[in-house]
Amino acid sequence: MIRILDFWAALLGLLLLWPVLAVVIILGLFDTGAPIFVQTRVGKHKKPFSLVKFRTMSVDTQSVASHLANPCSITKVGLFLRKTKLDELPQLWNVLVGDMSLVGPRPNLYNQEELIRERDALGVYDVLPGITGLSQIQNIDMSTPELLAKTDKFMIDTLTIKNYFKYIIMTATGSGSGDAVKK
Repeated sequence: MIRILDFWAALLGLLLLWPVLAVVIILGLFDTGAPIFVQTRVGKHKKPFSLVKFRTMSVDTQSVASHLANPCSITKVGLFLRKTKLDELPQLWNVLVGDMSLVGPRPNLYNQEELIRERDALGVYDVLPGITGLSQIQNIDMSTPELLAKTDKFMIDTLTIKNYFKYIIMTATGSGSGDAVKK
């Protein structure tokens, strides 16, 4: 049922939001010259997939978790995209093709070994990663691997259609900041 909701919501989102996507791409061309950011992330069953986002940091920024990134790397347009969560919109493509769900644990990088161990021990990789979830709403980021893994597991075990929509609505209305760059 969730996969059907994901597919249609992502398709509808891409169709309705294409003007916003186009404007952000144009702004990104002027900001960094490369508005789309693609990065290999850990997916379901720890299989790699290419996560697509709008670029919010300079092109030469090191590939690390957001909480470890240099805050000076964030561009002016990138700061706006992060605050409004518009940088996540291209992930609707990942949802459409089945690499992600709208709701699930945020996909991490392969170099986040402690988080991978914690999530693996709890079976978090048995589900698709998501654009948003309980951890994002509660402002739990990847800097606290054990807490993040436990919160993700709790979300997975208690996910209902009602909670699915609740997490999406809370994210869309500004709850949580997700993986913020630490100042």
